Amino acid sequence: MKKLLLAALLAALAPAARAQNVVIKLGTLAPQGSTWHEILKEMAQRWEQASGGQVKLRIYAGGAQGSEGDMVRKMGIGQLQGAAISNVGMHDVIPEPQALSVPFLFEDQAQMECAFAKMRPQLEAALERRGLIALQWSRIGAIHLFCSSAHRSPADMANAKIWAWEGDPKSVEAFRAAGLKPVVLSSNDIVPSLQTGMIDCIPNVPLYVLTARLHEKASHMMDLPWSWMMGATLVRKDAWEKIPADTRAKLVAIAKELGEKVDVEVKRLNTDAVTAMQKQGLQVEKGDPAAWRTAMEKTWQVVRGGVVPAAFFDEVKAARDACKAGGAAKKK
Repeated sequence: MKKLLLAALLAALAPAARAQNVVIKLGTLAPQGSTWHEILKEMAQRWEQASGGQVKLRIYAGGAQGSEGDMVRKMGIGQLQGAAISNVGMHDVIPEPQALSVPFLFEDQAQMECAFAKMRPQLEAALERRGLIALQWSRIGAIHLFCSSAHRSPADMANAKIWAWEGDPKSVEAFRAAGLKPVVLSSNDIVPSLQTGMIDCIPNVPLYVLTARLHEKASHMMDLPWSWMMGATLVRKDAWEKIPADTRAKLVAIAKELGEKVDVEVKRLNTDAVTAMQKQGLQVEKGDPAAWRTAMEKTWQVVRGGVVPAAFFDEVKAARDACKAGGAAKKK
């Protein structure tokens, strides 16, 4: 009888033991007060409500936890349990997502989106093998070149110093293959480096440039989109699995809902950002598409196998071609 009572007591206590409080510390470069930061704050509030107070999301915005590479390293040792980072910043975890931002690989965003949909299962499986879960993916926007003076073609860039992501030496080599002069810096050093002239140009999305006030120095934007930037909210698998499965399903649904919401909002805000910066003196320069495409295609031979695994790069190109053929067929 005593054994039966003990077993019943343990069974009754088991759900309570599983329903432990979980704190997820999440870092992001999104500036304080930006659209991305506000969405994360909303997600934190809704997660706490949906979990009955058991899951608390603490957000460290504006690079408070360092660069995206720093955040990835802190996730690796458990100082952070999550990060909202770009696909380029993921290169310290897995290199594959960087294929989505290869300059001039895609003709437009629709083509990139189509290829991403085909490759997404592989990307998420690769992240999970590294102990990370992608709760949702977001569209950060088209990457444009912002410079301190007008640069309309690769020839104009002969003496210009362009920012290159720290910790990704093959991407630096790829820039050099295109005839550019990369300067390797942490993302947190962009503002002072523009101010001192250490760099002249930065490729990024308009909304980020406006929010970080980079256009005050980089006051010339090339109208051609180089590529597209994605982002994802990642959490450590071990921290995520401390949350009961039924609660996790609710939290994922919230993350995806807010991700779709921010995608629509950010698309509009990127357009509005260009208008706002033009009112503050930004000059939009007409780029030479043929010259830029020829130059940037030279980076592909370095990216393939150097930045992104060759087999995956080839799969992305094949997905792009399938999307292109599908798009052409629809137009007929």
